[in-house]
Amino acid sequence: MKLERRDFLKLGLAATALSALDLRFLRPMDGARAAASASLEQVIRSTCSPNCTGACGFMAQVNDGRITTLIQSADYPEAEYNPRGCLRGLSMMNLIYGKDRLKYPLIRTGPRGSGEFRKATWDEALDYTAARLKDIMAKYGSEAVAVTVQVPGTGYVQKGAFVRLAALANWSIHHGYDQNGDLPMFWPMTFGVQTEELESLEWPNARYTMVFGSNIIQTRLPDAKQLIEAKKRGKLVVFDPDFCATSAKADEWVALKPDSDAAMGLGLARVIIDRNLYDAAFLRDFTDMPLLVRRDTGKRLRAGEVKALAAAAAAVKVPEYRDQFVFLNGSGPALLNPEDLGPIDARLDAEATVDLADGTRVEVETVFRALKRWLADYSLERVAELTAVPAEQIQRIAIEAATSKPLHVIYGASNYQWYHGDLKGRALALLPVLTGNIGASGAGISTYAGQYRIRFDLDHWWLPPEGKLNWVPYLYFLQGHGKRYPEKGIKAMFGGWGNPFDQHNMANRLKDRCASGDIELVVTFDFQMTTSCQWSDVVFPAASWYENYDLTATILHPYLQLQQPAIAPLFDSRSALELARGLAKRLDPGIEKYFYPELEPQAAALKVIEDMLAKGGAETRGITLEMLKKGPVRVHSSAPGDRQIPFHEQIHDRVPFPPRSYPPPLKATARFVRSGRIEFYKDEDLFLREGEQLPCHKETFADTEYRVDPTVRDKYKLRFVTKNSLYRVHSTHSNNVWMNELQGHQPKVFLNAQDAAERRLEPGHLVEVYNNRGKTRATLVLDPGCRRGTAIFEQGWWAKYLHNESYNSLTMHWIKPLHEIYFVPGIWSPTSVWNECLVEVRRAEA
Repeated sequence: MKLERRDFLKLGLAATALSALDLRFLRPMDGARAAASASLEQVIRSTCSPNCTGACGFMAQVNDGRITTLIQSADYPEAEYNPRGCLRGLSMMNLIYGKDRLKYPLIRTGPRGSGEFRKATWDEALDYTAARLKDIMAKYGSEAVAVTVQVPGTGYVQKGAFVRLAALANWSIHHGYDQNGDLPMFWPMTFGVQTEELESLEWPNARYTMVFGSNIIQTRLPDAKQLIEAKKRGKLVVFDPDFCATSAKADEWVALKPDSDAAMGLGLARVIIDRNLYDAAFLRDFTDMPLLVRRDTGKRLRAGEVKALAAAAAAVKVPEYRDQFVFLNGSGPALLNPEDLGPIDARLDAEATVDLADGTRVEVETVFRALKRWLADYSLERVAELTAVPAEQIQRIAIEAATSKPLHVIYGASNYQWYHGDLKGRALALLPVLTGNIGASGAGISTYAGQYRIRFDLDHWWLPPEGKLNWVPYLYFLQGHGKRYPEKGIKAMFGGWGNPFDQHNMANRLKDRCASGDIELVVTFDFQMTTSCQWSDVVFPAASWYENYDLTATILHPYLQLQQPAIAPLFDSRSALELARGLAKRLDPGIEKYFYPELEPQAAALKVIEDMLAKGGAETRGITLEMLKKGPVRVHSSAPGDRQIPFHEQIHDRVPFPPRSYPPPLKATARFVRSGRIEFYKDEDLFLREGEQLPCHKETFADTEYRVDPTVRDKYKLRFVTKNSLYRVHSTHSNNVWMNELQGHQPKVFLNAQDAAERRLEPGHLVEVYNNRGKTRATLVLDPGCRRGTAIFEQGWWAKYLHNESYNSLTMHWIKPLHEIYFVPGIWSPTSVWNECLVEVRRAEA
């Protein structure tokens, strides 16, 4: 490199400027406190709360009413959790004080999407919004107004205010879990819950960790150190088609074919069973493996059908969400009490002929024997062919996993965001269940996508008895019909803390419906001028999480934490509670009382927190607001030390499955596992018709892209995977100047070099990713770790960085019918499957 004199002078000036920068945010908290100047007004603890699952405590240093520095709080009682935070959180001031910060309410004046607005007062914007909502409700019914609630764990109070308003106004509502495609459907099918996870401090207690499609090193930065510690204490095996950052840290990287994880799980399960490495006692006591299945119908055998058991079954009352099944003991058929997980003397691997009450006889077998026959199709040779992993490696890993307790399986969202992601989860769940690795420290299967799981009972705030919610899966809204879709449609969108015009399935269709007038009103509450704000009719400026009170919780660590205002809400921004109160007053003065109108907004939020803690059940017993003001407090659990260990109560106290998933009542989800046990066999009619009564492997795209248009096999040969970026939390920080500088201010698409060469593409080219639904443009990067046949795009960019195009215009709202046979919002529901998408890539016009 040739260095000119003027360049040297520039470098010197830059070095001088750099030395003058305040880099106190890099110091530990104690040092920062010691260095605080006499003019420092205060240091306030709050919680960083985008949808990243980190829920990291931060200390905001405030001088003259302005946040000057953000530092990790490092005040968690367990030293291993300290410090928590990343550069995105440390640079949050770029958003709080950035050019895209919303300052006051806006009312649209130009075409939708034009960004043409006029400034309004809060009263004016509230009056206008309420009038439009009343008109729509009068014309189409109250269910024509739909609210989206996003990741409730990032703010139970403020987000709950929107839910409360929707309930009292009888609006429709979308759950963010299925809207965002983060809902792992194998959980309710197998365990009867929304999700359950080990807290990250439990990861090092595993002796064998298997990661399937979760890039923890990049997407779970505050907890990545726990994975490294797990590796030090045991073995870390990463299954991923691509050589991602987590693959690079593994003891063993298994480069399986994309979407072949179900085959891998079933192959591993067969080895475990064939070699008698399973825990028979665990399977007898806690799973459906000893229960009998009829060979003629494929249905479970009910006790009322059996001649010897019918009278006894009729004499026993069980809850409506349970059923009476049958197992075999030494004497013959026996009645299973679904409300008792006590030890049973059951034959695990058995078949028999049973006399029925109607005078006929039927051949039956245990679920375990049915599973063994099922797994005959998954020999090592066939699984090796399906996964492109050598048979010897599959066999060795299966033996290691079964003999290295505790075993922990981490199943990532990028892996289950496929049409048959539920089958993969059910197959992988076999590994910890067969080996008895459930309900113990360091053991189980975990998913870590978003702060959706509600950690305690919050019905008192969210669901007033006078209210009614019409839950509508977001995919029904996109397609304009569905089982729960309002008869006259959804005509008004009301939401916040999300960016659906960029971030959600078929974002172009949403824009088209707005441009046509089909959606008559869009109201958005945010603190940044996102793409969704640009497409709104009314925009309300939100307070950030450093400007209001709220209560937060996550799945990666077990602490309740406060958001606390370090500064007053900037400009004319306000809290969601204040917005909900203002609309309630105008829509129906009778419901304003539900939002504490006698208290100023911050005091009202504190009152809600106090009430939630007092009425939150066993999980919040004894936890007070004053305790939380001093720092994070563990949510209570049945495990020793209040550790977050899934199903500890079921295994150690023998409480039937499932534990309650809040907020629905237990009966809503217990019907998914009617035996009160972990269930792998599903005998609902549609499961039987689809051939999915037990987990299996199915060809990618066969039921989606190829079925709709068989020609796409030749037209679009690349899988389109939209992965999470190191530099954003979904679309939060899309406009963060520090983060954008680190990635060269360029959206990127990653290809294998051979795929690029076949298309005559070179690194740095502006390329177009396209299919028959949409297109987007990005700069090409050649990545040797990217598997052939895959195009990877880092999602989260706002449209203004993408030539006003959208990467989600390429996706499709595929709905798997099995996800519709029950409905519990955010638990069993149709869910987005982002990765079920085929594309091509070509050179774009400059």
